Amino acid sequence: MKERFGNALYTLLVVVLAALLGFLSTRFGFNRDWSHAQGASLGEASLALLKTLDGPVEVTSYASRQGGLRAVIADFVDRYRRAKPDLSLRFVDPDADPNAMRKAGVAVDGELELRFRDRSERLKVLSEAEFSAALLRLSRTRERIVAFLEGDGERQPLGEANADLGKFVSALGGRGLRAVPLPLASTGKVPDNVDLVVVANPQVKLAPPVAAELVDYVDRGGALLWLAEPGEPALEASGGLDSLAHALGIRVLPGTVVDGSGTAFGLSDPSFVAITTYPKHPIDADFALTTLLPQPAALAKLADSRWAMGSLLQSSAKSWNETSHIPKGGEAGDTIRQDADAGEIPGPLDLAFALSRVSPRPDRNDQRVVVIGDGDFLSNSFLGNGGNAEFGQRVFDWLLGDDAQVSVPDRSAPDRQLNLSQATLSALAAAFLVILPLLLAGSGALIWWRRRRH
Repeated sequence: MKERFGNALYTLLVVVLAALLGFLSTRFGFNRDWSHAQGASLGEASLALLKTLDGPVEVTSYASRQGGLRAVIADFVDRYRRAKPDLSLRFVDPDADPNAMRKAGVAVDGELELRFRDRSERLKVLSEAEFSAALLRLSRTRERIVAFLEGDGERQPLGEANADLGKFVSALGGRGLRAVPLPLASTGKVPDNVDLVVVANPQVKLAPPVAAELVDYVDRGGALLWLAEPGEPALEASGGLDSLAHALGIRVLPGTVVDGSGTAFGLSDPSFVAITTYPKHPIDADFALTTLLPQPAALAKLADSRWAMGSLLQSSAKSWNETSHIPKGGEAGDTIRQDADAGEIPGPLDLAFALSRVSPRPDRNDQRVVVIGDGDFLSNSFLGNGGNAEFGQRVFDWLLGDDAQVSVPDRSAPDRQLNLSQATLSALAAAFLVILPLLLAGSGALIWWRRRRH
């Protein structure tokens, strides 16, 4: 009886100890990253950034319940939650109310919204570099003032018409940017507290004083975003913006860019240019989304430009600037072809430039200007296409000096890829598909023959 009692007591103690260990494991825990170069953990720069955020961060993921996307997102966000316990994550099923999701601008399954204090950021790419860079922008407290030129038929920054910029500007407001009108015809001067001036497709010729003030604003070191369109009256000779173009060292080429490579993306209208590869520039760094430009104008840089100029967007080698009639998708008529005699230039053509130089202002290191040969891609009609909104945000971040990225080193394993020559691949195929089966068949035949002899 003593032996049975001792065994029962021992079993009970083991069960109680296992239950206590299970209970304590739900209250306390630890983790260790044994992957190559700690690739499953946050980098030092991201950890340092999280320590500077003195408030809760709310992360909302618009991911459907089907598939394993929610688990991937939760595992990724947990890296940040371990370093910042007041960072919360909640999921919203976009399939539950598709209309509400469309109104909210959710276009990608798993899209993230980060909110810190009264600001928010949207992310379509799940990576430490993008996530930490968004937190860095949200941590900045200074409000930036963006002035939109008005009075000459420009796109309205708060308008709801298809050609206006209301949706995009509303998204900028959540990122600490305040849009204000700039009626230069009446004020005569750009206020000193303006951080960025936007010229969005004037429809009439600018008055000489207005054009002169824009040129003077640039000469004083102001940041500028110029959205141009083919055939704008303001771009004609003595139309006002010709003096601004000369000051920036660029020229807007005649005609509208057409690109034959758009058929690969299902585009039937050749004047809709889809861009998937980007030149090397900080704005385009690690940008993997498609930008859709409806009927853009091509740009060229002048030889005597005083700016350091980098290309942001380029059409494909199948493009040119069409100066005659452009048939829309499904319209009857002959297919268009490049006409060199009409001054049409073959691609690739530059569709956007980023200009920079040493700033004449003592409070800034450099001056930045961006010229894009299209304004439709940020309009209410086309903002939701591909990565138009994300590319526009990158342009504004760079112009305002908010493009600083959190340094995330490459910590992937160096031997993940095996490069084999064609001769080696052929030898391996012959060994596994021919030689090894013959050896197995021969050994089987040998065993059978020996057994027959015995």
